[in-house]
Amino acid sequence: MKKRILHILIALDQLAYVLLTLGKGYPDMTISAAAYRSSRSGNKFGKIAHKVIDILFLPIEEDHCLESFLSEVRGSHLPKDLRQ
Repeated sequence: MKKRILHILIALDQLAYVLLTLGKGYPDMTISAAAYRSSRSGNKFGKIAHKVIDILFLPIEEDHCLESFLSEVRGSHLPKDLRQ
């Protein structure tokens, strides 16, 4: 049951990101991963969002935005048979 709830929360996060970017963002990317990616490219808003999100998730995970980004890059959220 926990895994299903997590999947729903991730899907809502991805939807929120696409809505926030008016469809310009990648549909499979979470807000956290996008904040890291944006911060890395020097975007001022991305840097602020990255820091704020990491502070919010600090009790759960260190470097949350980086970990979210790496999860996207590695495809670790995909079923094992779909990973490269």
